[in-house]
Amino acid sequence: MKILMLTPYLPYPLHSGGQTRSYNLIKNLSQKNEITLFSFIRSEEEKKFLPELKKFCKTVKVFKRRPAWSPINIFLSGFTFYPFLVCIYLSNSLRKAITQYIESEKFDLIHVETFYVVPNIPKTNIPIILVEQTIEYAVYKHFVDQFKYAILKPFLLLDVAKIKYWESNYWQKASRVVAVSDSDKQVMQKLNPNLNIGIVPNGIDSDWFKISKFKKKHPPTVLYVGNFKWLQNVEAVEHLHAFVWPQIKKLVSNAKLLIVGRGMDTRIYSLISHDIEINEHIDDIRQAYQNADLLVTPIKGPGGTRLKILEAMASGLPVISTSVGIEGLSVKNGREVFIENDFSQMGVLAGKLLQNQIKAKAVAKKGQEFVSKNFSWGSISHQLENIYYESSH
Repeated sequence: MKILMLTPYLPYPLHSGGQTRSYNLIKNLSQKNEITLFSFIRSEEEKKFLPELKKFCKTVKVFKRRPAWSPINIFLSGFTFYPFLVCIYLSNSLRKAITQYIESEKFDLIHVETFYVVPNIPKTNIPIILVEQTIEYAVYKHFVDQFKYAILKPFLLLDVAKIKYWESNYWQKASRVVAVSDSDKQVMQKLNPNLNIGIVPNGIDSDWFKISKFKKKHPPTVLYVGNFKWLQNVEAVEHLHAFVWPQIKKLVSNAKLLIVGRGMDTRIYSLISHDIEINEHIDDIRQAYQNADLLVTPIKGPGGTRLKILEAMASGLPVISTSVGIEGLSVKNGREVFIENDFSQMGVLAGKLLQNQIKAKAVAKKGQEFVSKNFSWGSISHQLENIYYESSH
């Protein structure tokens, strides 16, 4: 099949869950399909990564995204019906390029990652597959509900309402909608009971994560991994530091906390201390997983499936998360992972597991086997191909 794929980010390098997902889907789909990739970039420097994507795509074209807080975006969100998130990605050059290519290339379908790039697609009879990696309005509402400046809340809630309207609107207009978890599917169907929704979960290259390459002697280490441009990760680390970490230190005085990821700001860097380390420039994420004893993720915000959890499980690293953080994975507490929603008790559990590595590793081994069996990118790409076929015939 000939596929035009649109993404709001360049799918390489693999610095975020979205990039990892898009890259591996492209890599596997390219074996039987011809892919033309249109992606937004933030800076010209990203063009150096195009050769990696051109290995799997017939054509790769990139479009410069305006800085989020540019006056144009602020004006558009204030004086149009579009939410701020959509305004960031409105692009005349992308719309013109799509118009040109769909006339000349005769695509079988258009695959779109995230609803907020859909306004750039001109009217067409080509089937559109809209993939939602998370329910955006629910994510933004979660943070607005907790926003501390009450005077700004009405404006933010208006933007959330606009996100909800347009997100639901584009679900209805797409030929087929794809969610990454059953919980996300249920949220979508509450808003649009007649939607035809497929589920294509996140995956993992389990063989790659199993390779033991970096392991060395280390103190008892708790790990958090995330893209900190994503507000849920900032919130989770704040909870980890304030409520979980003190309980761990009571039980394991020499424990170390390692926070790894991209897009960190002063909220994260302010946490650095003699036993809390920050690493924003790790070359190979396996280095973090192989030199930690626990992944602890006190996540409260909704949406999607968390690649960090799949990666840790594939690496054989024990995982402690909340029931929200583990959504969509069909795992059980004490079998493949540990689940605890009370953050203080999560700290106590983490401390006890650092003291009892035999129990932690037994559950981690089952988690590793579970991920290897159920979340390979090959099988997940095949699920997406089936949806392609159903939607284009």
